[in-house]
Amino acid sequence: MIRFFDIIISLYVIVLLLPVIVVIAIIIMLDSPGGAFFFQTRVGQYGRDFNLIKFRTMRVGAEQHGALTVGARDSRITAPGIFLRKFKLDELPQLFNVLKGEMSLVGPRPEVRRYVDMYTPAQRIVLTVKPGITDYASIEFVDENEILGSSRDPEMTYILYVMPAKIELNRRFIDNPGTKQYFAILLKTIIKIAGPGRGSRPVA
Repeated sequence: MIRFFDIIISLYVIVLLLPVIVVIAIIIMLDSPGGAFFFQTRVGQYGRDFNLIKFRTMRVGAEQHGALTVGARDSRITAPGIFLRKFKLDELPQLFNVLKGEMSLVGPRPEVRRYVDMYTPAQRIVLTVKPGITDYASIEFVDENEILGSSRDPEMTYILYVMPAKIELNRRFIDNPGTKQYFAILLKTIIKIAGPGRGSRPVA
């Protein structure tokens, strides 16, 4: 049933927002050299790699200087990229990942292989389900880039604090999947992104 909703909702949003998607792509290409889309290998269900699609929000080759972004102070982010990231519009192309069956609208955010290799056996439970565009962890850590930006060591903050906390939140959906939680998470995501008061939490 969830797969049915994934397909119907994704198709509807793509058709509805196609003009917006085209305009965003043009703005990105006019702002800086490079294509409109960014492809990155992520780890999906059962540990299988797939190419995640996002709007490009950084300068070409930026990922060679680290996989994590650290909020507004990250000079690799383009001017349109700052806006796209703030309202999560850079995630829109992942609707095509959903249509291909590589992702769901709701599920644990897929990680790069480097961090998946650090999972404990218990944490690898997130690989038993299809990764998603949003979940409880995405809602709780909507300001993740700002959290890392306030840290003295963003890499260690992510590995020791953010990643384990997100995996623990993921279990809420993994342990009790169903259409009720599916739609509850989608609604909470929209409210969180569009709502006021998205302050960041300082991290040492």
